[in-house]
Amino acid sequence: NYLVALFCTSAGKNLEELGSDEEQVISFVYLLYDVTNNKVIALQHHYVKPQPNELSETLLTEDCKAETGIDENMIKNGQSLDHVFEEFERFLYAKGVHTDHGGKSFCFVTDGPNHIRQCLHPETCNKNITLPSYFNKYYDLRKEFKKFYKTDTIKNIKAMLDYLGLEGDQSVEYGVKQCQEMASIVHRLVNDGHVFGDSDIVSERLEPGICSKNEFVDDNTVVRARGLPWQSSDQDIARFFKGLNIAKGGVALCLSPQGRRNGEALVRFESEEHRDLALRRHKHHIGQRYIEVYKATGKDFINVAGGNNTEAQAFLSRGGQVIIRMRGLPFTATTQQVLDFFAREPNQCTVLDGEDGILFVHYPDGRSTGDAFVLFSSEEEANKALKKHRDIMGTRYIELFKSTTAEVQQVLNRSMDPRNPEQPESQLSPLIAQIPQQATLPILPQNYITSGTRRDCVRLRNLPSGAQVTDILTFLAEYSQFIVYQGVHMVYTSQGEASGEAFIQMESEEAAVLTSINRHRRQMIFANKKRIIDVIPCSGDDMSLVLTNGMPMTQALPPAGIPSAAMPPTALPPAVTP
Repeated sequence: NYLVALFCTSAGKNLEELGSDEEQVISFVYLLYDVTNNKVIALQHHYVKPQPNELSETLLTEDCKAETGIDENMIKNGQSLDHVFEEFERFLYAKGVHTDHGGKSFCFVTDGPNHIRQCLHPETCNKNITLPSYFNKYYDLRKEFKKFYKTDTIKNIKAMLDYLGLEGDQSVEYGVKQCQEMASIVHRLVNDGHVFGDSDIVSERLEPGICSKNEFVDDNTVVRARGLPWQSSDQDIARFFKGLNIAKGGVALCLSPQGRRNGEALVRFESEEHRDLALRRHKHHIGQRYIEVYKATGKDFINVAGGNNTEAQAFLSRGGQVIIRMRGLPFTATTQQVLDFFAREPNQCTVLDGEDGILFVHYPDGRSTGDAFVLFSSEEEANKALKKHRDIMGTRYIELFKSTTAEVQQVLNRSMDPRNPEQPESQLSPLIAQIPQQATLPILPQNYITSGTRRDCVRLRNLPSGAQVTDILTFLAEYSQFIVYQGVHMVYTSQGEASGEAFIQMESEEAAVLTSINRHRRQMIFANKKRIIDVIPCSGDDMSLVLTNGMPMTQALPPAGIPSAAMPPTALPPAVTP
């Protein structure tokens, strides 16, 4: 029955680049149009006062001032964004078009997707403002115009006006002018017989889905996101791309060779249009971290998310709302022990479908990897479960993380690959792994060694030869939270065998001292045996001296690919994210 022409202005870039720089909304203009009677009902314009930005002394960028003619005095007396939405609700109610109050239906119409998808949805998500559901559908006036007039050359409002031979609006206020011009175009469309049919839809949430190895994924729908916090879940990534439609099961978290998240994800969108909008969020932020967004291929996505494991497919098809990954399980753990782990107080919670809602990860020979995936019926149950992170099962601390369908497939694929046995050598860097059997000396990858005199590292000695990173994290218990990103370095001999030592980079000298005081000479239980572990504070320089037998690093490193007789019998594999 009604259309609402909507036009937003940001404090930074606008029009085709609206939303690309994360700047806040400063102007919100809307015009109510009666489609049945083909006339304008009312127009409202609100200036929006942005939240203070500690990094900028001014509220508006020079680009914004030049483009819009808006100055800071106009917005300093504006309302907050959530208050503007309240005013909009009252406007709808007063005009009888608020469906929640018995009014007639309406839908937004905008000049392109940016106002809804790139501006309002991301900003309200960042500010924890809940948008009413009517913001999840809109008509893109450009698409409607092209569809009716069978033209592909339309890129903006001016092009539509020129095509129709219409004059531009003479309004001085930026945003008001554009809404009036959209109304003129809508009037002509309706007069010429256009019917506004199916609207564009904004997905409200990320839907689960399963991807097979044989599925076709269009190259033009996939991006790679880098720099993610290592604890990010698929829902966190969906929030980062809020306003864009991600395909079902379309977030695939990438794992390191050690099976830990490496700060990257492949994201598959419903269309090329949404992929292109996602690329405009390059260097947008999650918290204080900026995220890089690049083009990727369908093959990239399939390599990470695709699977053909029938056990995994059956597990994922049970319809759980949330998947949680368990790490560090005793190798003899049973489904009943897992159920008991979640059923005990405090934070008692229920696993979906009981034992059928648990999937253990095994190697090809049937041995447990110490990982399992567990289904929960709701976010509420899953959040209670996550509060059990680092609770004890037997003698082990259990790590819990939100997971995804893609991660389940990826972990199952990797664990069942006979090329990935549970051997210490599997954690060696490619340089070390390629050294022939008769080689007696390793090549030391310099980029994994920290330096400096700050004693913000700890050295672990007397580790069992088969100890993995997860065993070290379990041994360090709550002090593992102080490990920096990619800060665990296992040390190997020239033959690629575990040396019984590891170096760990901590967040600070205080964290290293605290860890040493509380974990030095404590017992590590491994393979049902107890070992006393030394935990000694050290610096990056100390670490380098140990690994190079006291030689300067520049002398200790041979030319690439050539083992040196001066090299010590130790080497670091790729760093591991705790």
